[in-house]
Amino acid sequence: MSLKTGKLPPEILARTIRHLGAKDPSVVLGPRVGEDAAVVRFGKELLVLKTDPVTYASDMIGWYAVHVNANDIATRGAKPAWFQAVVLLPEGSDERLPESIARQVSSACEELGVAVTGGHTEVTPGISNPIVVGDMHGLLENRRKPVFTSGARVGDVLVLTKGAGIEGTATIANLKKGELTERFGSGLVQRASRFLFDPGLSIVPEANEALAFGVNAMHDPTEGGVMMGVYEMASASGKSVEFRADAVPIRKETATICEHYRIDPLGLLGSGALLASFRPSDAERYIESLRSRKVDAAAIGKMVSGKNKSVVIRSGKSTRLSSCERDELLKLL
Repeated sequence: MSLKTGKLPPEILARTIRHLGAKDPSVVLGPRVGEDAAVVRFGKELLVLKTDPVTYASDMIGWYAVHVNANDIATRGAKPAWFQAVVLLPEGSDERLPESIARQVSSACEELGVAVTGGHTEVTPGISNPIVVGDMHGLLENRRKPVFTSGARVGDVLVLTKGAGIEGTATIANLKKGELTERFGSGLVQRASRFLFDPGLSIVPEANEALAFGVNAMHDPTEGGVMMGVYEMASASGKSVEFRADAVPIRKETATICEHYRIDPLGLLGSGALLASFRPSDAERYIESLRSRKVDAAAIGKMVSGKNKSVVIRSGKSTRLSSCERDELLKLL
C-alpha cells in the first residue's frame, strides 16, 4: 500500500505508535490515536508535551507553528509555557528568511506568554518549501487533572467554537489570491486571509474557558477538518457520535471559497476551532458565555454508546461517519 499525502490512516498509525521505547511510570499518557498531547509526571507537577509540524503555510509559518502546538497543549487544560522548533529551509532560500521566521515565532510566543527555549535551523536538500516542526511544553497549574480527547461521556453534547475550515480558508485565500480576487473581489479575499487573526487560529482562550464549565473532553481539529476531528473524538472515547453537520458554523467566506473549488468545508483544515464535550446543561452555559463575548459556538452533536456506530446527519439524511484523514485542501495542492 502506497501512502498518500496527509495523515496516516488510523490502522497504520495504531501500528506505528506501539513502539514506545523504555518503560517509564512517569508517563501518564503517551502516544494514542486521536489524543492531542502527551502528559508526563514531573515531581508533583504534570507536564504536557506536544510536537507538530507546519508544512502548508509559508508567509506566516513560524507564527502558525507556535499556535498549532499551543492549541494542543490547551486542549489538555494546560498553560503553554515553553517552545522550540526545528526549522528546515530549502536550498537557495533568502538569507533573511530564518530571522523572519524567528521573529514570527517570538511574536506569537509573546502573545501567549510563552518562552522560546531553543531549537535548530538548517538548509535542507530535497525540499521546496520551508518546514517548521514545533515542540511545545505546558504545565497543568494548581494540580489540575488533565483533559483528554478520550474523556467524552455518553449523553455529552459536542460543541464547536468559531466554525469550520478557519485555517484552510486563510491558506486557500493566500495560495489562490489572484484567482479568487478576479472572481470575487479583493474584499472577500482580504477577509478570508485574515481568518488567522479574526476569528483567529488560537483556541487557547476557549479551551481555558471550557475548564470553568466542567468540560469532559477537548480536541483540536486539524487535518481532515471538523469531520475528522469529530470522528477522532468518538474513536478515542470508545463511543459513537451523532454528528449534525447542518449545525456547524460556516462563515460566508469559507462557504464561498469551498463552493468555488467544490470542496467540503467540513473536511477542510480546521485549526482555529475547538471541539469540546459537556453535559447538556454545561454545554448550554458554555455556548452562552462564548456568544456573550461574540465568539461563535454551536452544539453540533451528541455522544452515544457503542463503537463504530457514528453517523453524520445532513439535510435530514443519516450516513455513516468514517475516517477522512486526507484533507480537502490537498485537492488544491
